Amino acid sequence: MSLWEAIILGIVQGLTEFLPVSSSGHLELGKALFGLKDVDLTFSILVHGATACSTIVVFRKDIASLISGAFTTSGAERKTANAYVLWLTISTLPAILVAFTMRDFLEMAFLEHPRRVGWSLCLTAIILYTSERIAGSGSSNLNWGCALSIGLAQALAIIPGISRSGSTIGAALALGISREEAARFSFLMALPVIFGATALELKDVLETGWGEQAFNPIAYSAGTLAAFISGWAACQWMIRFVKRTNLNVFAFYCLLLGILAILFV
Repeated sequence: MSLWEAIILGIVQGLTEFLPVSSSGHLELGKALFGLKDVDLTFSILVHGATACSTIVVFRKDIASLISGAFTTSGAERKTANAYVLWLTISTLPAILVAFTMRDFLEMAFLEHPRRVGWSLCLTAIILYTSERIAGSGSSNLNWGCALSIGLAQALAIIPGISRSGSTIGAALALGISREEAARFSFLMALPVIFGATALELKDVLETGWGEQAFNPIAYSAGTLAAFISGWAACQWMIRFVKRTNLNVFAFYCLLLGILAILFV
């Protein structure tokens, strides 16, 4: 992997992790474009970790509030914080189950047939468009049922080409959650998933070894920094975007990219 390939893939990872266009789908298409059989696991671990760190930076106040709320002497604040942590925990369970049972199968299925990413991107377009059409009033509150439903949408996104943020924000909007809270919950629930994916990749490296691919510290560092900066920018921009407008522009983008991938990949 060259320096510029690492930077481009890092930017793609950072941007698409938070924009509702599927980071895994874009990475698969990026590998096809550069003629890479697979992205080095070490590089993948670094850029996933950088993306998670960018999320922590953006939501540092929310995370600090949840932690302090869990130990406050105020019963009402503690109850609210504990409830929110519970909803986040529930929302991660479906993704954990799918990751441990179907991850390897799905990765091989799309590695051998990258054109399938195009069909998944078209499905993402349908999810985004449909969620806007049936979006509720935004007056509903989170509860365990909403958290589980949004978590099921997140589990679907383990399929390359299905957007995690698009599926979870779309599900939240369809359930009547406000646009601001839908984005906030979607990105906070991404943290355990991103760290979990990074841990699984690290486990694969430890079990199989680092391989024969040469470690390129300059390229890896540049790609990691690119993933962090682009992830930080995309996360902040997406929060503001969801508040102001709908997701149809991303639906049309995913549909167009999906059709191009089906025809030419």
